[in-house]
Amino acid sequence: MIAVRNRGAGSSVDETEQQSSHGLRASGGGALGAYQAGSVCRLDKAGIRPDLVAGISIGAINAALIAGNPPERRAERLTAFWERISRATALPGLDAFGPAMALTVGAPGFFAPRLPPAALAPPGDPARASVYDTSPLRATLEALVDFDLLNDGPVRLVVGAVNVATGNFVWFDSAERRIEPEHIMASGALPPGFAPVGIEGEWFWDGGLVSNTPLARVVETRATHAPLVIWQMDLFSARGPVPHSLWAVEAREKDIRFSSRTRTVTDRMRQMHDLACVLQAHAQALPETLKSHPVVAPLLAPSARGPLTLIHLIYRGKPYETGAKDYDFGRAAMRRHWQAGDADVARSLAHPMLADHDPAAQGMHVFDLTVNDHREESHHD
Repeated sequence: MIAVRNRGAGSSVDETEQQSSHGLRASGGGALGAYQAGSVCRLDKAGIRPDLVAGISIGAINAALIAGNPPERRAERLTAFWERISRATALPGLDAFGPAMALTVGAPGFFAPRLPPAALAPPGDPARASVYDTSPLRATLEALVDFDLLNDGPVRLVVGAVNVATGNFVWFDSAERRIEPEHIMASGALPPGFAPVGIEGEWFWDGGLVSNTPLARVVETRATHAPLVIWQMDLFSARGPVPHSLWAVEAREKDIRFSSRTRTVTDRMRQMHDLACVLQAHAQALPETLKSHPVVAPLLAPSARGPLTLIHLIYRGKPYETGAKDYDFGRAAMRRHWQAGDADVARSLAHPMLADHDPAAQGMHVFDLTVNDHREESHHD
């Protein structure tokens, strides 16, 4: 998720309240994350730059590359990362072997098989309880991300992970703590491929085990009533054909499993926003004890009913995508995903429905402008 506040140098506090803050939410999806990188670079060309980035799993890595680099270097560093971790093949005909290559020899600068295999080792260090070793990712992050800028710069970073011992979801937020490479790696530590990451005596796995979207965190922690525009980047599509072969089942299952979580959170945000608007409209009739209730009080805050626009960017893939699409780290697949993200942003920005939309309009408005019928759903006060 990337939130962007377009502020003029001389804006007053009142003027800032009326200006829209743009957002882009980056979910998990492994190799499909190149779609997000392509989307971000196209948004950057349009002058949309973040003051908050949030992501889970591969989305957390992309978010760190944004928050940890100045605007003029973000596209360069995103490109460097995806070129580094994708594997080029000598012959075009070998592109189909990208997933097999990732499974057998890993992805350069990202992960490599453990030697000897963890399955043959006796129980011991949790950091070795995985098929692959992700120490190459730490080196890549340290080379491409300025963690001092990430923590002390103008862009807030939020990434999600799961506490292995408690099963609880946690947010690592640069507004609350210092973020280091291990926080980013924890957000993407998907078992059994990747081992849990130790942080301050506790162990963490991929946040996508619980939630594949940081949307709720961004909306619920907004500090003002200023309009918020969120570009929500999903790597799995809820819609798709019924599989007619065993080879297509895995791809469709992943689409449904991960997209359903995003839809659940989006629906919840819509319900809470509508409830906040209704409560505010009848606030004078509410007894004081109810107004101060810990559940009701946050919904009466101006920020809870601030204008909210959600723009979906969803990688819908091609008919030839398989269940291996999220671990196809071949160079050709990476570029295909990148170009799809670029094209979807360009299509959305050029769509008249978005051009005519006023981000300051009251209510929550949801757009998906990359499908053929260009449907819009919106809720108003």
